[in-house]
Amino acid sequence: MREKLAQIEQLKLSYGSVRAVTDVSFELYEGEILALIGPNGSGKTSTIECLEGLRKPTGGKIELFGRDPHRNRRRIYEKIGIQLQETEYPDNIRVRELCRLFSAFYENPVDWQVLLAQLGLSEKANRMVKKLSGGEKQRLSILLALLPRPKILILDELTTGLDPEVRRGMWESLKEIRRRGTTILMVSHYMDEVEYLADRLVYLEKGCSRFVGSQEQFRQFVRSKASTTEWKESLSLEEVYLLISPKSKALEWEGIL
Repeated sequence: MREKLAQIEQLKLSYGSVRAVTDVSFELYEGEILALIGPNGSGKTSTIECLEGLRKPTGGKIELFGRDPHRNRRRIYEKIGIQLQETEYPDNIRVRELCRLFSAFYENPVDWQVLLAQLGLSEKANRMVKKLSGGEKQRLSILLALLPRPKILILDELTTGLDPEVRRGMWESLKEIRRRGTTILMVSHYMDEVEYLADRLVYLEKGCSRFVGSQEQFRQFVRSKASTTEWKESLSLEEVYLLISPKSKALEWEGIL
């Protein structure tokens, strides 16, 4: 039986009078790639920030490695690697200098030179970080997140703005990272990316988790609610997702969810 690494039950998070998360529940298991999907404003990043301990929930239960992540951030950060949606590094620093700096934060870091080679960045070691391309910066952000030997790697919109070739290379890197034993929790708007990588999906809408399960179960879930004229067996995950979108006319939402 796979180990349960994280559990979220009826999570709630408000910013003043604004309810960003109203009822989110799911579990994360060892060895899987779990994707959070949903429209803008559905609560994906807010949910991730609660799991990372960056925000304190206003309700519900959240545990990471059996602990409250907000109260135990120091211990939690020894076991997770985080790639944020937007990351800024000092302008006048070289790749190797940044790697050495981040390595110094951990008691038993991975050899950053090995990670440079694995992520195809060895030739960029002496380059200024500000001179890296978008794809190279994203690979560097993964490298830094992998330094503490994390059990969980958390990725928030990893490949936004990257060209197709670079994105595919990132996907292969993530599959290799998972094969080496790291569990991955990812947020993505790209359904081709989710279809290629994810073992299970969590679909969020208006701050609530509407679905949790495998890609095939998601297809069955949408098919049970979509009009028969809209459904085809050959639909890609993106086409399936569009059917369940709040803007879709294929579903009559009132009373369904």
